[in-house]
Amino acid sequence: MNKNVNKGLAELIGTFALTFIGGAAIINGEAGLVGVAIAHGLTVAVMVSAIGHISGGHINPAATVGFMATGKMSLKEGGTYIVFQLVGATLAALCLKSFVPGASDAALGGQSMAVGVTFGSGVAIEIILTFFLVFTVFATAVDERGAFKAIAGFGIGLVVAFDILAGGPVTGASMNPARSFGPALVAGQWDNHLVYWLGPLIGGAGAAIIYNGLFLKGGKA
Repeated sequence: MNKNVNKGLAELIGTFALTFIGGAAIINGEAGLVGVAIAHGLTVAVMVSAIGHISGGHINPAATVGFMATGKMSLKEGGTYIVFQLVGATLAALCLKSFVPGASDAALGGQSMAVGVTFGSGVAIEIILTFFLVFTVFATAVDERGAFKAIAGFGIGLVVAFDILAGGPVTGASMNPARSFGPALVAGQWDNHLVYWLGPLIGGAGAAIIYNGLFLKGGKA
């Protein structure tokens, strides 16, 4: 099988897992904020560890855009990753709707903005949350001096967890356009959906550029 297709399939599986497990935790409603944060964080930690040696374990267009923005991935390969990530999230949302009781009443575990949160505030919060996430990706998985081989996706998963604890009640703490896109598409819920593209993509690209420019010697991993 084509190497890029293998990488894409790994990204599809990882993003499917994140969307399905995270969405199910939200839909079930028993876990609460802490449980939802743990479910997302553990899934990211495990899937990044599982597929990191195949595709790098992005499972997030914001991370992939960060790699493209710093020249560590071509536009063609990055575009392939993003397509597979979106497909994985959509398939997961379809499975949630088909198999998880109550899914149709919970917008399939997608993200939404709290009452009183403006569009601009939502974008800003998602920028900040995703900045921490992609900064950590570059620090642990890209920088050869980082701890990727020792802790794999553990640090990245913890960032997802603490971001959800902080931002979940405000914007849903997406940090991931694919994670938001799949449930939105299947549920037909598009309110403020642009927040979950603008914020993560800006935050992810910004974190990648800053880490690459300031902390990677010569801009190279």
